[in-house]
Amino acid sequence: MIRRFASNKGAVIGVLILLAVIALAVSADLLFPRGPWAMVQRPFLVPFSTDGLPLGTDTLGRDVAAGLVHGARVSLLVGLVSTLVALMIGVPLGAVAGFYGGWADEGAMRFTEFFQTIPNFALAIVLVAILEPTLGSITLAIAIVSWPPVARLVRAEVMAVKRRDYVDAARLAGLSKFRILTGEVLPNTVSPIIVMASLMVATAILLESSLSFLGLGDPNAMSWGYMIGAARTVIRSAWWLSFFPGVAILLTVLALNLIGEGLSDALNPHLSRKGTA
Repeated sequence: MIRRFASNKGAVIGVLILLAVIALAVSADLLFPRGPWAMVQRPFLVPFSTDGLPLGTDTLGRDVAAGLVHGARVSLLVGLVSTLVALMIGVPLGAVAGFYGGWADEGAMRFTEFFQTIPNFALAIVLVAILEPTLGSITLAIAIVSWPPVARLVRAEVMAVKRRDYVDAARLAGLSKFRILTGEVLPNTVSPIIVMASLMVATAILLESSLSFLGLGDPNAMSWGYMIGAARTVIRSAWWLSFFPGVAILLTVLALNLIGEGLSDALNPHLSRKGTA
């Protein structure tokens, strides 16, 4: 699997980009110990000047590079945590619905469809507006709008796997339904879940950036969406204030999508060969 993943040039490029973003996020305090809110120079300092600020300053004289690096930490944190919470909700619900069927399947799917009738972004705006805009509430809102596709995917995979011969053998061996589900069925549905999780992180980063752009982000946390939103009124006179955060979002989301495609090809080589043919 590792060899197949490494043979995908796009996936390798995505990993390198993501590792660079993670390294910057981890070393943010070392690179910019004064933080992203400190006023270090006069406002609207042009990028690549001789003042030691390669990306210039914003409307209040804050270092744009410091905001980018510290914003990477917020975006990655929200993306990863919200995806984990969404998986914790969607995987058990989809597994129970697909394995047991009957009223459990009907109830779980109707509950899932209720959330899918509301547009994700609109529901996230409502949830964050009701709650106090903090990183915790934003992460929870993104997780709530992200779990329904996970539940439907896991349900479909479980329904396919539970008909396999080794599952019938486990039943004949006298194993309980819970042990069959957790020991035989769920481990064989991990591949598509991993692929979906990588794409969910990218979607969560976009949602967090969109919420922050609209002013629904945590006012105490610097993020890429906040930087773009704060610069929208001066986009003609200070293009770099929205350009660099936008490029950061673009590269991170692109890297995660490339990794997701690479994982899909590596974990499902038969489907990859069939699609290529």
